[in-house]
Amino acid sequence: MQTPTPNQLAAREAIREVANRYAYGVDRLDADCMRSAYWPEAIDNHGVFVGNAWEFVDRVMSSHDRWAWTMHTTSNHRIEVADGADNATGEMFNVSYLMTADRSEIHVWYGRYVDRYERRGDEWRIIHRTCVHEGTEVRTGVTPMPIDTHLFA
Repeated sequence: MQTPTPNQLAAREAIREVANRYAYGVDRLDADCMRSAYWPEAIDNHGVFVGNAWEFVDRVMSSHDRWAWTMHTTSNHRIEVADGADNATGEMFNVSYLMTADRSEIHVWYGRYVDRYERRGDEWRIIHRTCVHEGTEVRTGVTPMPIDTHLFA
């Protein structure tokens, strides 16, 4: 592997910001933020939904409001971008935690996002995403830690 150029490093950081906007948008049910991660004609393959990514955002806004909270965490984001290229590929791990409304269960999703990105002008966004399922679990009987959690913001 060669040392990345400054342009490649800048592209990687911009793409990481795209991934962060997606996760933040899902967790805060912020459709505009989530949409900003995708180009308008992007495709998202989330298994239960395959189609236009902006339509997927609308589906998430209605399906995720049943959770008390969600936390999408991503890691090991590997991005391949040629110097000066207007497209890139990426793959990252995703562990998502979804707390039921009655707060008695946490559903945990394990998977990967496999993405293709495009740059238009100075902006990078997802043009195609495939969500790969690796496993799930449900943690029942969830009880809070024995600390004064009401003191936290």
